[in-house]
Amino acid sequence: MRERAPDTNRLAIDATLATRDALRHTPAGLAAIDAVLLHRSEQPEAGGRRRVECEIAAVAFGGVAEAIAKLPVGSAVRCEGFVARRWRTGLTLALHIDRIEPLDEHN
Repeated sequence: MRERAPDTNRLAIDATLATRDALRHTPAGLAAIDAVLLHRSEQPEAGGRRRVECEIAAVAFGGVAEAIAKLPVGSAVRCEGFVARRWRTGLTLALHIDRIEPLDEHN
């Protein structure tokens, strides 16, 4: 019997809201927004420290999209969601945000 692949696909990341498009609505009337997240940190790797800097394409729907539309660009946020193709027929990936929390930049 073949083993079933694991279902885990969750990503949590602290980032800066680098860009966000205007809030739009899908043909079904669901609020949607595209954004780019910028992450910078140092991470442990192989007994040392690695400087990490990356941009991540992101998309959100519903209430999360509406919340992102209200955030100013440059806001520090903690995002959670799953990774999937950015477009159904594309090969690039995007974080599909289903939870976002503004971060106090003074922490």
